[in-house]
Formats: sequence, structure tokens, C-alpha cells
Amino acid sequence: MTKREKVLWVLAVFLLLISLLSLTVVPGIRFSGVLALGLAGVCLLAVFLGRWAEKSRIGKWCQRIFLVGLSTVFLLFLLVEGLLLSHGERDNSALPADAVIVLGAGVNGETPSLILRSRIGAAAEYLKAHPDIPAVLSGGQGDGENITEAECMRRELTALGIDESRLLLEERSTSTAENFAFSKEVLRQAGVDPETAVVAVVTNDFHCFRAHLIAQRQGLTVLDIPAEVPWLLLNANYYVREFFALGKTLIFD
Repeated sequence: MTKREKVLWVLAVFLLLISLLSLTVVPGIRFSGVLALGLAGVCLLAVFLGRWAEKSRIGKWCQRIFLVGLSTVFLLFLLVEGLLLSHGERDNSALPADAVIVLGAGVNGETPSLILRSRIGAAAEYLKAHPDIPAVLSGGQGDGENITEAECMRRELTALGIDESRLLLEERSTSTAENFAFSKEVLRQAGVDPETAVVAVVTNDFHCFRAHLIAQRQGLTVLDIPAEVPWLLLNANYYVREFFALGKTLIFD
């Protein structure tokens, strides 16, 4: 076994351990566990292709194609992550808007998840700084949720001192694209024209770039109000996940 193969084997075992911990011990980072499992597979594939390349001309070409493809994906990943980070760090909290849309996230029974709680906190700060505009709380009810995400946000925001009359509920959506499509209807009913209004969108920093893209595709003019996730490991997990989610959005949304 060559030194290179030993390194790849050690890396594969390390990634498998990370995958096991992520999937069974550490809550909230399941995606990282699945990704680590996939990367372990990539390491083992590299070992196989290396041995094949030593014995076959076809193997050498397959190894070259594999390395070029891997390098391309890695460079693309760095580029996209740079866009996500730069977009998520923008502070638009002082800028005025005609309305707010708060994007929903997971609810554990009737308790907001850490992700949703961070969005609620950012929304409360913006609404207190801009007291004369309505807010659409957008999010339906999913598995493990006893109430809709919109209703959970309403309860939490009123507890934080936000006037309930300002809070408009959108309780049908199950995706970011639906968040905006259904929220536009709610805004129209409230007398706000979504085609001409400036809408402040509250979501997490890692999600801002994709949410902004989807909103623009639906004809909205938006300000990003990023909410930071206090747990660094969870935030890193979601930033990596967004790379793949953005690919899905570009193709399907």
C-alpha cells in the first residue's frame, strides 16, 4: 500500500466516524453526516482508481476525469460559499420597507427550533425599529409540528411585544417558493402591492442568497434581514447544505 493510499484510507475512516457521530449523537447536523459518508466513498473510489490506473490505460483516463471533476466541484463549492457568506453578512436592518415577510422553519411540537427562534428574534428587532409596517408570517405545518410555523411565530412575536394586529398569517406553504407565492396573496389582501412594494425578508444568513433569488424570480423587490444561528457547528452545516439546495433551486424552482 502506497503512502497516498494510506492517507486516503485514514481520511475515509475519519469521515466515517464523523458521519456516525453526526447521524446518531449530535442533533441538527444530519446533512453533515450524510455528506461525510459520501466523501468517505469518494476517498475509497480514489484508492480504487489509483490502483486501476497503475494497470490500465483506461484506468488512467478514468482517474484523470475523476480528478478534474473533483477539482471543478471543489472550486465551484468555494465560489458558491463565498457568495452565500457575503450575502448573509449584509446588514439592512436600518433600511425601511413597506412590509416584512418572515420565512418559517421547523417547530418541535409547539416550540420553535433553534433556526426558527433566530428568525423570530431578527424579525422582532426589525419590527420594533420599523413600527408602522405589517409582517407576513409564512409557514405551514409539517411532520412533528402540532401547530403551523406561522402560528408559532405569531405566539413568539406577540410575547416579545409585537402588536398582533400587524401580524398576518400565511399557513399553507411548505417551501421557500411557496412562502413567497402565498405571502404575495396575503400582502394584496392587506392592501400592499407586492409588485411595487419593498419587502424585508427575514431568514437565516445562510439562506439569504437563495431566498433573495427565489423572491426576485417571483417579481418581489426585497431587503435581506439575516438572522444568525448562535451554534457555529449548526450554522456551518447549513451553509454547506445550501450549496446543494441552491443547485436544486436553479434547476427546479
